[in-house]
Amino acid sequence: MEYKVMGPDSLNPNVKNTVNTLTGELFLRASELQKEGKKIIFAHAGNPHALGQKPLTFPRQLRTFSLSLSCSTLEFCTSYSARLQVMALCQAPFLMDNPHVGLLFPSDAIARAKEYLAMNPGGVGAYSDAKGILGVRQEIADFILERDGYPSDPETIFLTDGTSSGVQKVLNLLIRNEKDGIMVPIPKYPLYSAAISLFGGTLVPYYLSEEANWQLDFTDLQKSILAARREGITVQGLVLINPGNPTSQCLTEADLKGLIELCIKETLVLLVDGVYQQNIYQDDHPFISARKVLMDMGQPTSSTLELISFHSASKGFLGECGQRGGYFELTNIHPKTVDEFYKVASISMGNVSGQILMGLMVKPPRPGTVSYPQYAAESQSILDSLRLKAHIMTDGFNDSENVICNFTEGALFCFPQVKLPEAAIAAAQEAGKAPDLFYCLKLLEATGLLTVPGSGGYDQKEGTFHIRATIFPAEEDMPRIMDSFKKFNNDFMCQFRDSDNILPRL
Repeated sequence: MEYKVMGPDSLNPNVKNTVNTLTGELFLRASELQKEGKKIIFAHAGNPHALGQKPLTFPRQLRTFSLSLSCSTLEFCTSYSARLQVMALCQAPFLMDNPHVGLLFPSDAIARAKEYLAMNPGGVGAYSDAKGILGVRQEIADFILERDGYPSDPETIFLTDGTSSGVQKVLNLLIRNEKDGIMVPIPKYPLYSAAISLFGGTLVPYYLSEEANWQLDFTDLQKSILAARREGITVQGLVLINPGNPTSQCLTEADLKGLIELCIKETLVLLVDGVYQQNIYQDDHPFISARKVLMDMGQPTSSTLELISFHSASKGFLGECGQRGGYFELTNIHPKTVDEFYKVASISMGNVSGQILMGLMVKPPRPGTVSYPQYAAESQSILDSLRLKAHIMTDGFNDSENVICNFTEGALFCFPQVKLPEAAIAAAQEAGKAPDLFYCLKLLEATGLLTVPGSGGYDQKEGTFHIRATIFPAEEDMPRIMDSFKKFNNDFMCQFRDSDNILPRL
């Protein structure tokens, strides 16, 4: 057959130039090995439930119970066992018409389900406002007020199908042509490079300082802006990921203030990706909201910077990647531009179930409510486990020859540097592969641990090699995983050893 219109050579080149790093050669090889019966640890993506993290009870698994009922209106088995959900009440509101609903669901969950159904006439099967359900947006505004100490307007909050959807909407409005540039931290999260490519813009890199625990390098930031402008690029915005992905650092208040001042001076929109703000593992490096820092700076500064903030239900201790809940908040954005965002949002109406999940995330059970004790215990247990696993994985990498890893202060990843011997680099080149991809493939074959190389969309300083691994594997499995990594790595280094190739500690 002759493909005249949609042959591969006829497609939009922006789409063809877009790279998806999570379904490439490594993932395909892992899938093949899994079909052959090898156990694969999918530590390549931030997908917590897939690696065993349990959903919180309040939003999804309200209660596991056994009961015996004699009921004429419902046919219950004598030992009826079920997991019942807030989301189930929204999906099947007729359950609340049953006189025994109070035996099945906690009273605060019933009340929340009724609230959400009242907020969106027609329930989860009906369209919401293009910005999202107003009541949920108000819950998010209340969350932002409680977090930052400054009020937020629900009319400048847009609910989205996860953060990715929000980022794409924002970049679609910012990027007019290939001469518009967006600054992105390197190492980067591939969403941004992919979206910038898709919309025909130019990525302007700025490098984080690995030697300084991946903090900002303001000298490099200024150089990147000047270099882009010399090439005729109009730098429109700057992306900040805090805590970092894949680097997992938490920025200090001083760095955030300096970044705000830089964006004001250079007339840049600051795009703040804060999806990991609940994932904090080092008490002396807390998450600090860039919006709060901006507001603390007072007038006229606080009303000068154009700021867009993103958050998601996929991370934190919810980990609800598949439910696709997210939002972005516009700060100091022109009212007519807000109207343009509304127009774009109207083109693809949002997922109402994901919106409700966002409401449940930002307004969890409060002390004194029926569900609070269980919610508090579960969320703390998840964060404690993530903190422990961050230590185990970081220590395991640092205990391996030619590997150095900054501590995972926040987020969900380790991003260790691996000093590859020249012989290994030569072997990779002979195989036609990037050296860190070569290393990751060997690691996968030997241990079943699926990671992502730094060259696989994250980027890194020339001459350095990294891998990204999530801290999601089960707590009880983590020591074994790191032992197997250490054995593989040390065998690899022995096989390709260079006598003068020992990586210095940072």
